[in-house]
Amino acid sequence: MNFQDFFLNYGLLILLGALLVFMFWNSSRRMKKQREEQAQKASQTVPGAQVLLQGGLYGTIVEFDPDNLDQPALVEIAPGVDIKVHSQAILRIITPADEVDDETDDGFDDIVDNYHDTHDDASDAVTTDAEPSADSDADGRDGDAKPSA
Repeated sequence: MNFQDFFLNYGLLILLGALLVFMFWNSSRRMKKQREEQAQKASQTVPGAQVLLQGGLYGTIVEFDPDNLDQPALVEIAPGVDIKVHSQAILRIITPADEVDDETDDGFDDIVDNYHDTHDDASDAVTTDAEPSADSDADGRDGDAKPSA
C-alpha cells in the first residue's frame, strides 16, 4: 500500500481527527481564559468599586458576597438610591483606565467650538419682514406666480 492509497482510504478520518483535537484544544483554552477573567472580576468586586451593570447603569457596590453568588448585590446608582441586582448582572468593574477611555476626545467638541468661532450670532438669526415686499402678494407669494388649480 503506497501513500496515495493510504491517504485515499484514511485521509478523511485523519483530517476529522485533527479537527476534533483542535476544537477540544481551542475550547479548553477559551474556558481557561474565562475562568481567569471571572477570578479577576471576583477579586475586584468589593464594596466601593465602580461597576457597569448589564442594563447600562453605572453604580458603586455597597454590599456583595463573593462566596454566595445567589445572594443579590446592593448597588448604589445615585446618592441614596440603592438597587438589588443579581451578581451576574455586574458586567465589569470600572477602573480609572476605563474612565479615561470613556472620556477620550473624539474631536466633536473641537468641531462645535470651530463652528461657533466662525459663525457670529447675527448671521445665524432668522429674520422676517413684518410687511410683504412690493413684488409679492399679501400672502407672501410672488406676484407673477400663477395660482394652483
